[in-house]
Amino acid sequence: MGFSEGFLWGASTCGFQFEMGDAAKDGLDPNTDWYAWVHDKRNIQKGTVSGDFPEDGVDYWHLYKQDHDAAKELGLNAFRLGVEWSRIFPKSTAEVEVGIERASDGNIADVDIDDEALERLAKAADNKSLGHYRDTITDLRQKGFKVFVCLNHFTLPLWIHDPISTRGSMFGGGLRGWVDETPIVEFTKYAAYVASRLGDVVDNWATFNEPNIVPEAGYLLKESGFPPQKRSFGAYKKAMVHLALAHARAYDAVKKAYAAKADEDSPAAVNIGVIQNVIPFEPLTDGEDDLRAAEVMGFMHNNYLVQSVTKGMLDFDFEGKQKGAKSYMRNRTDWIGVNYYTRLVVRGKKSPLVKLATGMPLMLDLQRGYGFACEPRSKSRDGLPTSDTGSEIYPQGLSKALNAMKVYGKPLYVTENGVADAEDTLRQQFLVDHLKVIENVINEEKIDVRGYFHWSLTDNYEWAKGFSMKFGLYAVDLKTRKRTPRKSADTLRKIIEHNTVKKG
Repeated sequence: MGFSEGFLWGASTCGFQFEMGDAAKDGLDPNTDWYAWVHDKRNIQKGTVSGDFPEDGVDYWHLYKQDHDAAKELGLNAFRLGVEWSRIFPKSTAEVEVGIERASDGNIADVDIDDEALERLAKAADNKSLGHYRDTITDLRQKGFKVFVCLNHFTLPLWIHDPISTRGSMFGGGLRGWVDETPIVEFTKYAAYVASRLGDVVDNWATFNEPNIVPEAGYLLKESGFPPQKRSFGAYKKAMVHLALAHARAYDAVKKAYAAKADEDSPAAVNIGVIQNVIPFEPLTDGEDDLRAAEVMGFMHNNYLVQSVTKGMLDFDFEGKQKGAKSYMRNRTDWIGVNYYTRLVVRGKKSPLVKLATGMPLMLDLQRGYGFACEPRSKSRDGLPTSDTGSEIYPQGLSKALNAMKVYGKPLYVTENGVADAEDTLRQQFLVDHLKVIENVINEEKIDVRGYFHWSLTDNYEWAKGFSMKFGLYAVDLKTRKRTPRKSADTLRKIIEHNTVKKG
């Protein structure tokens, strides 16, 4: 028993949530849709966002060496960070022409970015910011970390998506983000350029973090606080398809642009994955409609994109059935990241109107009192503790999430797992219980899980909720930026030291 000798112990971060926070505002990045969104007075007045601002954050941009030292003290040997598209290209790259090939169905099947295009992108890029990312990654490598770089974690440059102007007219023009096809090509350019400049120091790339969340939260779930809060099932479907296409095209471009393997331990060819938010959807009853609702939700949220970039399926009818693989989508991921927090419990009800409007076979009803839909710092309907965000602590769901992804035959990493727990009274047991699940699925179920990345090393800016939610193994004083380890940090350190939960 225990974890393998080569198991990766890491922490995950994100540019927008961690980078900003220096008093001089030298690390400020005001060029994203999320920056505009959280500063919008209407959003603040309505309570859509917290009123906290990311520029008052934990300042990883300047304090990265300190945070890397803290990670090293915990025994971590891997680190996941994000590169902000808006920092590399604060202005549009549309004028950099590239070759675009379309499949017979009209979808973008190839984006050809040659050396000339890369040189033109170099002239358009903010290479000072790119150099800062290189310095950050180099510090990690010098301290013995394997480096995972995620190219996109929710935020989009304002020249791709302006959520304030599009909020009132989703199909009336404007910069609509993933609802439009343009970002597929522009993201591919960005991915190719960054990989061509950082490929020698990065061990593993991820195209997207939780691409399924952006359309869901932005176009279906108004309570999420995500931009643009324009309820549109049509926009959701378009964005899901375009994100899948963008992953596949960026995958191809990074493979082509990768100049050299990161180090002697790295594979001959670069590894590129996608990080998926995986939620086990459980039926409230054994009734046919509830079982079907759980199946439909599981396909939409968990499987659609992964199935698209492994098996090549891009049809969007919610049935989850293979209708013929598309060669320009198939086998476009080398590994799958699993972000797991909790489950959801659902009910289903047949509705001809819903079927007519959306093509979905049922009206889907998320049940309060389970999963994410609980009261904060309380108990779920099953008597399980809940976090500061109201998420039910449900470690057995992690096994279900990993089993849901193992069917695609790719190596798995748990790329996010954590709990909002300002008092640090839940996190110690949370770590033990979830790592026990991973240890078991590796040893008993023989699932190929190669690493665990905790969310997060330090406290961070939690999107629309601002600084109210504390996920860090290290607390951060936002006045002084001082990092202080919580007791749970020592819990993780002991598990890593013993390489098993049983002695931790």
